[in-house]
Amino acid sequence: MTRNIAIVVSYDGTPYCGWQVQPNGVTVAEKINGAIASLTGKRSKLYGSGRTDSGVHARAQVANFHTEFSAPAEKVVPGLNAFLPPDIRVLRAYDVDDDFNARFCAVSKTYEYVIQNSRVLSPFLVHRAYLVKYPLDTGLMNEAASVLTGVHDFTSFMASGSYVTDAVRDLSRLEVRREGDIITITASANGFLYNMVRILAGTLIYAGCGRLSCDDVKAILEKKDRSDGAPTVPPDGLYLKNVVYQGEYSYVV
Repeated sequence: MTRNIAIVVSYDGTPYCGWQVQPNGVTVAEKINGAIASLTGKRSKLYGSGRTDSGVHARAQVANFHTEFSAPAEKVVPGLNAFLPPDIRVLRAYDVDDDFNARFCAVSKTYEYVIQNSRVLSPFLVHRAYLVKYPLDTGLMNEAASVLTGVHDFTSFMASGSYVTDAVRDLSRLEVRREGDIITITASANGFLYNMVRILAGTLIYAGCGRLSCDDVKAILEKKDRSDGAPTVPPDGLYLKNVVYQGEYSYVV
């Protein structure tokens, strides 16, 4: 009997060419696919909640796969982890209805971008945070964030060459907090465009050092032209924090 299993996965994206299986490098999904085949004896198609790019991390990515594997869901976690490298860990597993799809059932996602605002990057944060050496004012960053929060056309915050028919997204949360020299940008939306979070982070960094005012940020948003925006920051500090599901699947987090 075929069943549908949802898994919550955490991973360090540093050594991988992103989530999605591709021919030019090892990916997170490829490793999980291999673990599923080793555990169940058959290959299954893995559906992720979304793609994370090369070098991007995840605290709680969600995926699902159909299988005839009969062991209880709680056995799937240690079973898959036994075949996965230590930088990819399955945290939880659930039996879900056959029509559950990790991508299409998701209602929102939250990303975090971590910055170390100091002269020297901690060796413990290499590939895990972006170093900004000049002082950043988180008050100015939050003022700029308030301009961007809400429902907007985010064409100016999408990588050039992206092909989407609709760049309107509901950015329900964009805020900045500091703890010592660590600044964390948190962004929640019903969907994100390609490189959108990294461009938002670059924009807030420019606002934080005084290179962009709130009026400048508003003008960039309204112009709908990527060429006039702030740079795209590196993937090192980017984490998929969690994926939100509602109704009968609200427990899948």
